[in-house]
Amino acid sequence: MSDPFRVLGGVNPCCIPSRQREAELALSKRMAEERLVIRSGSTAGMTKLDGGRFLMGAEDAEGFPADGEGPIREVHVDPFYLDTKPVTNEQFGEFVRATGYRTESERFGWSFVFAGHIPEEKYRRIVEDTVLGHEWWCKVPGADWRHPEGPDSSIAERPHHPVVQVAWNDALAYCEWAGKRLPREAEWEYAARGGLEQKKYPWGDELTPGGKHLCNIWQGEFPKVDLGEDGFTAPGPVDAFPANGYGLLSVTGNAWEWCQDWFHPTWHMTATQRNPVGPPEGRERVMKGGSYLCHKSYCNRYRPAARTKNTPDSATTNISFRCARDF
Repeated sequence: MSDPFRVLGGVNPCCIPSRQREAELALSKRMAEERLVIRSGSTAGMTKLDGGRFLMGAEDAEGFPADGEGPIREVHVDPFYLDTKPVTNEQFGEFVRATGYRTESERFGWSFVFAGHIPEEKYRRIVEDTVLGHEWWCKVPGADWRHPEGPDSSIAERPHHPVVQVAWNDALAYCEWAGKRLPREAEWEYAARGGLEQKKYPWGDELTPGGKHLCNIWQGEFPKVDLGEDGFTAPGPVDAFPANGYGLLSVTGNAWEWCQDWFHPTWHMTATQRNPVGPPEGRERVMKGGSYLCHKSYCNRYRPAARTKNTPDSATTNISFRCARDF
Protein backbone atom coordinates (compact mmCIF):
# COMPACT_ATOMS: atom_id res chain seq x y z
CA MET A 1 0.00 0.00 0.00
CA SER A 2 1.33 3.46 -0.84
CA ASP A 3 1.98 5.82 2.03
CA PRO A 4 0.71 9.23 0.86
CA PHE A 5 1.37 11.12 4.06
CA ARG A 6 5.01 10.10 4.60
CA VAL A 7 6.22 12.18 1.68
CA LEU A 8 5.56 15.25 3.82
CA GLY A 9 8.78 14.63 5.70
CA GLY A 10 8.31 17.70 7.86
CA VAL A 11 7.72 20.04 4.91
CA ASN A 12 5.48 23.02 5.57
CA PRO A 13 2.11 22.20 3.97
CA CYS A 14 2.12 25.50 2.08
CA CYS A 15 5.01 24.09 0.07
CA ILE A 16 3.19 20.90 -0.90
CA PRO A 17 1.55 20.92 -4.35
CA SER A 18 -2.15 21.65 -3.97
CA ARG A 19 -3.20 18.44 -5.73
CA GLN A 20 -1.27 16.40 -3.18
CA ARG A 21 -2.77 18.40 -0.30
CA GLU A 22 -6.24 17.75 -1.69
CA ALA A 23 -5.57 14.01 -1.91
CA GLU A 24 -4.29 13.86 1.67
CA LEU A 25 -7.23 15.88 2.95
CA ALA A 26 -9.68 13.65 1.08
CA LEU A 27 -8.09 10.54 2.62
CA SER A 28 -8.23 12.10 6.09
CA LYS A 29 -11.88 13.10 5.69
CA ARG A 30 -12.83 9.60 4.55
CA MET A 31 -11.04 8.07 7.54
CA ALA A 32 -12.82 10.46 9.90
CA GLU A 33 -16.21 9.59 8.38
CA GLU A 34 -15.46 5.85 8.61
CA ARG A 35 -13.97 6.03 12.12
CA LEU A 36 -14.82 3.36 14.66
CA VAL A 37 -18.04 4.17 16.54
CA ILE A 38 -18.90 2.19 19.69
CA ARG A 39 -21.93 2.81 21.88
CA SER A 40 -22.37 -0.55 23.62
CA GLY A 41 -20.31 -0.23 26.80
CA SER A 42 -21.57 0.99 30.15
CA THR A 43 -21.09 4.68 30.87
CA ALA A 44 -20.63 4.05 34.60
CA GLY A 45 -17.43 5.73 35.73
CA MET A 46 -17.30 7.85 32.57
CA THR A 47 -17.65 11.58 32.00
CA LYS A 48 -19.82 12.88 29.14
CA LEU A 49 -17.97 15.49 27.14
CA ASP A 50 -19.97 17.82 24.91
CA GLY A 51 -17.25 18.18 22.31
CA GLY A 52 -17.03 21.16 20.02
CA ARG A 53 -14.25 23.42 18.87
CA PHE A 54 -10.90 23.81 20.62
CA LEU A 55 -7.37 24.84 19.76
CA MET A 56 -5.19 21.75 19.55
CA GLY A 57 -1.40 21.58 19.66
CA ALA A 58 1.21 24.04 20.82
CA GLU A 59 4.08 26.14 19.56
CA ASP A 60 5.67 26.40 22.99
CA ALA A 61 9.38 27.11 23.36
CA GLU A 62 9.45 24.27 25.89
CA GLY A 63 7.90 21.82 23.44
CA PHE A 64 9.40 19.36 20.99
CA PRO A 65 8.95 20.37 17.33
CA ALA A 66 10.06 16.93 16.15
CA ASP A 67 7.05 15.42 17.95
CA GLY A 68 4.64 17.40 15.78
CA GLU A 69 3.03 19.41 18.58
CA GLY A 70 2.36 22.29 16.22
CA PRO A 71 1.01 24.10 14.47
CA ILE A 72 -1.84 25.23 16.69
CA ARG A 73 -5.03 24.45 14.79
CA GLU A 74 -8.76 24.68 15.38
CA VAL A 75 -10.22 21.19 15.77
CA HIS A 76 -13.78 19.99 16.30
CA VAL A 77 -14.73 16.76 18.07
CA ASP A 78 -18.21 15.31 18.44
CA PRO A 79 -19.64 14.50 21.91
CA PHE A 80 -18.18 11.39 23.54
CA TYR A 81 -17.68 9.66 26.88
CA LEU A 82 -14.30 9.21 28.53
CA ASP A 83 -13.31 7.27 31.64
CA THR A 84 -13.04 9.70 34.53
CA LYS A 85 -9.79 8.01 35.55
CA PRO A 86 -7.27 5.62 34.01
CA VAL A 87 -8.06 1.92 34.21
CA THR A 88 -6.88 0.67 37.61
CA ASN A 89 -5.22 -2.56 38.69
CA GLU A 90 -8.52 -3.59 40.23
CA GLN A 91 -10.45 -3.05 37.00
CA PHE A 92 -7.85 -4.74 34.82
CA GLY A 93 -7.89 -7.69 37.21
CA GLU A 94 -11.64 -8.10 36.64
CA PHE A 95 -11.00 -8.26 32.90
CA VAL A 96 -8.26 -10.86 33.27
CA ARG A 97 -10.36 -13.04 35.60
CA ALA A 98 -13.30 -12.89 33.20
CA THR A 99 -11.33 -13.67 30.04
CA GLY A 100 -8.08 -15.38 31.00
CA TYR A 101 -6.26 -12.76 28.94
CA ARG A 102 -2.45 -12.78 28.96
CA THR A 103 -0.67 -9.50 28.31
CA GLU A 104 2.20 -8.94 25.91
CA SER A 105 4.66 -8.84 28.83
CA GLU A 106 3.40 -12.17 30.12
CA ARG A 107 3.79 -13.73 26.68
CA PHE A 108 7.26 -12.25 26.20
CA GLY A 109 8.28 -13.26 29.71
CA TRP A 110 9.85 -9.88 30.52
CA SER A 111 9.20 -6.14 30.39
CA PHE A 112 10.87 -2.77 30.89
CA VAL A 113 11.38 -1.52 34.45
CA PHE A 114 12.85 1.80 35.57
CA ALA A 115 16.29 1.09 37.05
CA GLY A 116 15.66 3.31 40.06
CA HIS A 117 12.91 0.94 41.20
CA ILE A 118 15.12 -2.12 41.32
CA PRO A 119 16.89 -2.64 44.69
CA GLU A 120 20.65 -2.67 44.25
CA GLU A 121 21.04 -6.10 45.83
CA LYS A 122 18.60 -7.57 43.29
CA TYR A 123 19.79 -5.68 40.22
CA ARG A 124 22.35 -8.20 38.94
CA ARG A 125 20.07 -11.12 39.72
CA ILE A 126 16.97 -9.99 37.84
CA VAL A 127 18.11 -7.57 35.13
CA GLU A 128 18.88 -9.01 31.70
CA ASP A 129 19.97 -5.85 29.93
CA THR A 130 19.54 -2.10 29.66
CA VAL A 131 18.32 -0.17 26.65
CA LEU A 132 21.11 1.52 24.74
CA GLY A 133 20.82 5.28 25.08
CA HIS A 134 18.25 4.91 27.86
CA GLU A 135 20.18 3.08 30.54
CA TRP A 136 17.47 3.73 33.11
CA TRP A 137 15.24 1.17 31.33
CA CYS A 138 16.05 -2.41 32.25
CA LYS A 139 14.76 -5.65 30.72
CA VAL A 140 13.44 -7.59 33.69
CA PRO A 141 12.25 -11.21 33.41
CA GLY A 142 8.93 -11.74 35.17
CA ALA A 143 7.86 -8.08 35.07
CA ASP A 144 4.20 -7.73 34.06
CA TRP A 145 1.03 -5.94 35.12
CA ARG A 146 0.76 -7.98 38.34
CA HIS A 147 4.47 -7.52 39.10
CA PRO A 148 5.29 -4.09 37.64
CA GLU A 149 8.88 -3.86 38.94
CA GLY A 150 9.70 -7.54 38.57
CA PRO A 151 8.79 -10.91 40.09
CA ASP A 152 9.37 -9.72 43.68
CA SER A 153 6.92 -6.81 43.33
CA SER A 154 3.13 -6.90 43.69
CA ILE A 155 0.03 -4.78 43.10
CA ALA A 156 -1.69 -6.18 46.19
CA GLU A 157 -1.54 -2.80 47.92
CA ARG A 158 -2.22 -0.79 44.73
CA PRO A 159 -5.81 -1.52 43.70
CA HIS A 160 -6.50 2.11 42.80
CA HIS A 161 -3.24 2.77 40.99
CA PRO A 162 -3.31 2.88 37.18
CA VAL A 163 -2.56 -0.49 35.67
CA VAL A 164 0.88 -0.34 34.05
CA GLN A 165 2.98 -2.77 32.05
CA VAL A 166 0.14 -2.81 29.51
CA ALA A 167 0.89 -2.54 25.80
CA TRP A 168 -1.42 -0.85 23.29
CA ASN A 169 -2.58 -4.31 22.22
CA ASP A 170 -3.52 -5.10 25.84
CA ALA A 171 -5.38 -1.81 26.21
CA LEU A 172 -7.32 -2.50 23.03
CA ALA A 173 -8.29 -5.97 24.29
CA TYR A 174 -9.62 -4.48 27.53
CA CYS A 175 -11.61 -1.84 25.64
CA GLU A 176 -13.20 -4.44 23.38
CA TRP A 177 -14.17 -6.54 26.41
CA ALA A 178 -15.74 -3.46 28.04
CA GLY A 179 -17.61 -2.47 24.86
CA LYS A 180 -15.54 0.66 24.49
CA ARG A 181 -12.55 1.92 22.53
CA LEU A 182 -9.37 3.90 23.05
CA PRO A 183 -9.69 7.68 22.74
CA ARG A 184 -8.41 9.34 19.62
CA GLU A 185 -5.63 11.85 20.21
CA ALA A 186 -7.82 14.87 19.48
CA GLU A 187 -10.45 13.63 21.94
CA TRP A 188 -7.83 12.97 24.60
CA GLU A 189 -6.33 16.44 24.27
CA TYR A 190 -9.74 18.13 24.22
CA ALA A 191 -10.62 16.30 27.44
CA ALA A 192 -7.28 16.88 29.17
CA ARG A 193 -7.44 20.64 28.62
CA GLY A 194 -10.56 20.71 30.78
CA GLY A 195 -12.12 23.64 28.94
CA LEU A 196 -9.08 25.93 29.20
CA GLU A 197 -7.90 27.21 25.85
CA GLN A 198 -4.20 27.00 25.06
CA LYS A 199 -3.08 26.82 28.67
CA LYS A 200 0.16 24.97 29.26
CA TYR A 201 -1.34 22.65 31.88
CA PRO A 202 -4.90 21.50 32.59
CA TRP A 203 -5.09 24.04 35.44
CA GLY A 204 -3.30 27.03 33.88
CA ASP A 205 0.17 28.20 32.86
CA GLU A 206 2.01 27.74 36.16
CA LEU A 207 3.26 24.27 37.03
CA THR A 208 2.95 24.65 40.79
CA PRO A 209 0.52 27.51 41.50
CA GLY A 210 1.09 28.84 45.00
CA GLY A 211 3.77 26.19 45.41
CA LYS A 212 1.17 23.40 45.21
CA HIS A 213 1.91 20.24 43.21
CA LEU A 214 -0.98 19.20 40.98
CA CYS A 215 0.51 16.16 39.26
CA ASN A 216 2.98 13.34 39.75
CA ILE A 217 6.19 14.10 37.84
CA TRP A 218 9.93 14.05 38.63
CA GLN A 219 11.52 16.58 40.95
CA GLY A 220 15.29 16.54 41.32
CA GLU A 221 18.03 15.38 38.96
CA PHE A 222 16.81 12.95 36.33
CA PRO A 223 17.44 10.00 36.33
CA LYS A 224 19.49 9.90 39.52
CA VAL A 225 17.42 11.55 42.25
CA ASP A 226 13.65 12.01 42.48
CA LEU A 227 12.95 14.16 45.52
CA GLY A 228 9.29 13.14 45.52
CA GLU A 229 8.16 16.62 46.50
CA ASP A 230 4.75 15.87 44.95
CA GLY A 231 4.39 12.89 47.28
CA PHE A 232 5.40 10.15 44.83
CA THR A 233 8.45 8.57 43.23
CA ALA A 234 6.40 5.97 41.33
CA PRO A 235 2.85 5.81 39.99
CA GLY A 236 0.35 6.87 42.65
CA PRO A 237 -3.41 6.40 43.09
CA VAL A 238 -5.46 7.78 40.21
CA ASP A 239 -7.26 10.20 42.54
CA ALA A 240 -4.15 11.59 44.24
CA PHE A 241 -4.57 15.06 42.69
CA PRO A 242 -7.57 17.27 41.89
CA ALA A 243 -9.60 16.70 38.74
CA ASN A 244 -9.42 19.09 35.80
CA GLY A 245 -12.25 21.36 34.68
CA TYR A 246 -14.12 18.44 33.11
CA GLY A 247 -13.84 16.30 36.23
CA LEU A 248 -11.14 14.04 34.80
CA LEU A 249 -8.46 12.63 37.09
CA SER A 250 -4.78 11.97 36.42
CA VAL A 251 -4.56 13.46 32.93
CA THR A 252 -1.10 14.86 33.68
CA GLY A 253 1.88 12.85 34.89
CA ASN A 254 1.62 9.57 36.81
CA ALA A 255 1.43 7.29 33.72
CA TRP A 256 1.31 7.81 29.97
CA GLU A 257 -1.98 6.94 28.28
CA TRP A 258 -2.37 5.12 24.99
CA CYS A 259 -4.48 6.69 22.23
CA GLN A 260 -6.07 4.98 19.24
CA ASP A 261 -4.03 6.83 16.61
CA TRP A 262 -0.91 5.81 14.77
CA PHE A 263 1.83 8.38 15.36
CA HIS A 264 3.20 10.66 12.67
CA PRO A 265 4.80 14.10 13.18
CA THR A 266 3.19 15.84 10.18
CA TRP A 267 0.00 13.96 9.26
CA HIS A 268 -2.18 16.54 11.02
CA MET A 269 -0.77 19.38 8.90
CA THR A 270 -2.99 18.44 5.95
CA ALA A 271 -5.61 16.34 7.77
CA THR A 272 -9.23 17.23 8.34
CA GLN A 273 -9.84 19.21 11.50
CA ARG A 274 -13.27 17.70 12.18
CA ASN A 275 -13.08 14.49 14.21
CA PRO A 276 -9.51 13.88 13.05
CA VAL A 277 -8.00 10.43 13.31
CA GLY A 278 -4.38 9.43 12.90
CA PRO A 279 -2.80 8.15 9.69
CA PRO A 280 -3.97 4.87 8.17
CA GLU A 281 -0.87 2.96 9.22
CA GLY A 282 2.38 3.32 11.09
CA ARG A 283 4.91 1.71 13.42
CA GLU A 284 4.05 3.39 16.74
CA ARG A 285 0.91 4.53 18.54
CA VAL A 286 0.37 7.91 20.19
CA MET A 287 0.74 8.32 23.94
CA LYS A 288 -0.33 11.43 25.86
CA GLY A 289 -0.11 12.94 29.32
CA GLY A 290 3.42 12.28 30.55
CA SER A 291 4.37 10.22 33.59
CA TYR A 292 6.08 10.22 36.97
CA LEU A 293 9.40 10.01 35.08
CA CYS A 294 8.91 13.27 33.17
CA HIS A 295 11.28 16.11 34.05
CA LYS A 296 11.82 19.41 32.29
CA SER A 297 15.49 18.57 31.69
CA TYR A 298 14.65 15.56 29.54
CA CYS A 299 10.93 14.92 28.90
CA ASN A 300 8.86 18.04 29.38
CA ARG A 301 5.80 16.28 27.98
CA TYR A 302 3.43 16.63 30.93
CA ARG A 303 1.35 19.12 28.94
CA PRO A 304 -1.94 18.40 27.10
CA ALA A 305 -0.41 19.38 23.76
CA ALA A 306 2.63 17.15 24.16
CA ARG A 307 2.77 13.76 22.52
CA THR A 308 5.07 10.79 22.20
CA LYS A 309 4.92 7.27 20.81
CA ASN A 310 5.69 3.61 21.35
CA THR A 311 5.25 0.34 19.48
CA PRO A 312 1.91 -1.43 20.09
CA ASP A 313 3.55 -4.39 21.84
CA SER A 314 5.68 -2.32 24.24
CA ALA A 315 4.98 -2.01 27.97
CA THR A 316 6.74 -0.23 30.83
CA THR A 317 6.20 0.84 34.42
CA ASN A 318 4.87 4.21 33.26
CA ILE A 319 2.28 3.40 30.55
CA SER A 320 -1.46 3.00 31.19
CA PHE A 321 -4.72 3.92 29.41
CA ARG A 322 -8.36 4.92 29.78
CA CYS A 323 -11.38 4.05 27.63
CA ALA A 324 -13.69 6.15 25.47
CA ARG A 325 -17.21 5.52 24.14
CA ASP A 326 -19.32 7.31 21.57
CA PHE A 327 -22.40 9.28 22.59
